[in-house]
Amino acid sequence: MTINQSGWKPTAPEAKDGGAPATFTGNRALMLEEALIFEIGDDKTTGVDFPAGDVAGSRLGDLTRKAPIGLPGLSEPETIRHYTRLSRQNYAIDLGLFPLGSCTMKHNPRLNEKMARLPGFADVHPLQPVDTVQGALGVINELAFWLIELTGMEGVAMSPKAGAHGELCGILCIKAALEKRGEGHRKVVLVPESAHGTNPATAAFAGFTVEDIPATADGRVDLAALEARLGPDVAAVMITNPNTCGLFERDLKKISDAVHAAGGYVYCDGANFNAIVGRVRPGDLGVDAMHINLHKTFSTPHGGGGPGSGPVVLSKALAPFGPLPFTARHADGHIQLVEEETAGDDHPDTFGRMTAFHGQMGMFTRALTYILSHGADGLRQVAEDAVLNANYILRSLEDTLDAPFAGSGPCMHEAIFSDAGLAEGFSTIDIAKALIDEGFHPMTMYFPLVVHGAMLVEPTETESKAGIDQFVGALRSVAERAKAGDQSLKTAPHFAPRARLDETLAARKPVLVWKERPLAQAAE
Repeated sequence: MTINQSGWKPTAPEAKDGGAPATFTGNRALMLEEALIFEIGDDKTTGVDFPAGDVAGSRLGDLTRKAPIGLPGLSEPETIRHYTRLSRQNYAIDLGLFPLGSCTMKHNPRLNEKMARLPGFADVHPLQPVDTVQGALGVINELAFWLIELTGMEGVAMSPKAGAHGELCGILCIKAALEKRGEGHRKVVLVPESAHGTNPATAAFAGFTVEDIPATADGRVDLAALEARLGPDVAAVMITNPNTCGLFERDLKKISDAVHAAGGYVYCDGANFNAIVGRVRPGDLGVDAMHINLHKTFSTPHGGGGPGSGPVVLSKALAPFGPLPFTARHADGHIQLVEEETAGDDHPDTFGRMTAFHGQMGMFTRALTYILSHGADGLRQVAEDAVLNANYILRSLEDTLDAPFAGSGPCMHEAIFSDAGLAEGFSTIDIAKALIDEGFHPMTMYFPLVVHGAMLVEPTETESKAGIDQFVGALRSVAERAKAGDQSLKTAPHFAPRARLDETLAARKPVLVWKERPLAQAAE
């Protein structure tokens, strides 16, 4: 959409939908076309009237703006309408199934939001005196207790702000433990092919050298290859369980025993804990550190609805090296926020601090609400229903889409497919773009890398059979069109606000700054 001197100009002069006439506005009923805010505003006017100022001079000194700021002047209704129209172009978990694999985009119960908005939680400040925030610290302390209980671990660091931040926390604990033992020479971290992509990045960021461990034909860690590589230079193995192929690592206890015998530690990526919560305790499998994405397992908001939160549970061997701050509940019920390293304290081995404050209070409140409202039986059912839904999708589509690990036994929380078997010239991207026309956000594409043209689908436990059946039907229909060579898939999506973009060009040459264009050029 552009604006010229004669008014609005439709973006598409020719209709897409069966010869229907183009609209003057570019709108398609409730699918509203929206221009850039710079195109609908005017940087020479303002949407608000201000009285002339009578302040003499400026306190900004040489920092005073020397040129117009160049922002479009819009009234309040214009601004609200602009951003509301843009928001209607978003897909959200409140609109429908969000099938992103390895992301667990599930419903956030409104009870969580109600609790997080209670006074004392919503308006708590990290610099308040400890005696004035005993309730908030109690939430952190109780959530920490349940995370330890659910994972079978010894301690937990609550302050990490996201999954990758939690990974770094766990690796720094391992690094501190090795240095305490006088084994700082251990600089190699082994990362299986089936692990999350952030794992090797985290290890490298912490100063370790990363080496791959191959996967077997059934999508799991090659135990023999891992055992053959263990040695005095290996600091740890970072393993994802369930892994990114949607499979449970059945040999994890054997892997842990082998790594411990060789003097290393076991880091488990807990992003997929949603598939085993209430049923499997990672501590019982020999795990030394594991981050937990609260948005994935315990339904706190994800992505732009965050902020994120990635507490890290620690084994008895690593708990003394966990970061500050942490909460300590005393016999009289008073809760202390331990923030300093001082002589005589019982935490002399802490590696330091991950963040300025205690973590994400709003996420802690939501996660604890979720845990307490579900109870032990409810959390167990979360895992059971998530696994049931994923296997339902796997078996419903394995006759239409290639499912490389369908013969490896039941999957866990997510099902993986590939683009093998599609007509020549068709691939995963065509399936994904056509799903947008069907009203669904695409699944995770091209990940994990061990599967060519991967399509990773996670339905989560919050989707009904009816909702899953609709998604399965849409995906089956698109897959059959791709197998038949339907060329219309090559230009999908057709019904979205924008057609298929050149994503490679957009990534390499993004337009990040608005530059006013001549009217003739803007109309092109």
